Amino acid sequence: MASHLVMQNAVRLVAAAGLAVDAYVHADLAAELDAVVATLSEGMLFRVEAALAALAALLVLLWRRPAADAFACIVAGGGLVLLLLYRYVDVGRLGPLPDMYDPAWSDAKKLAALAQAVTVVATGYLLLTRPRPPARHRR
Repeated sequence: MASHLVMQNAVRLVAAAGLAVDAYVHADLAAELDAVVATLSEGMLFRVEAALAALAALLVLLWRRPAADAFACIVAGGGLVLLLLYRYVDVGRLGPLPDMYDPAWSDAKKLAALAQAVTVVATGYLLLTRPRPPARHRR
């Protein structure tokens, strides 16, 4: 049981690190992307992703509940899906969202994709290997 706890803690650190890298990359790039605008700017969307990733990192480390792990997985997985979508598909402008198509693989995009993928794997592990409480018997 102690080795399982050590592994859980190590994986939590990996997940939080991946989320921290995701938050840093998005926050760092946000100002450059303020010019890409529809109703919302791409820079603002990057700031939202950075804030969500930072919050998810804190929750994974401090709250240690399935909901926190699921939230972190959704933030990282959603970011990765959108990164890959806008890398490979020119979906154009969608409602208030600007056209964010960018077919290039910049170093920042590669780093964000790697961090998000690592986080999805780590949080998936946390969700799938969580110890289950013993079943209660009803009378």
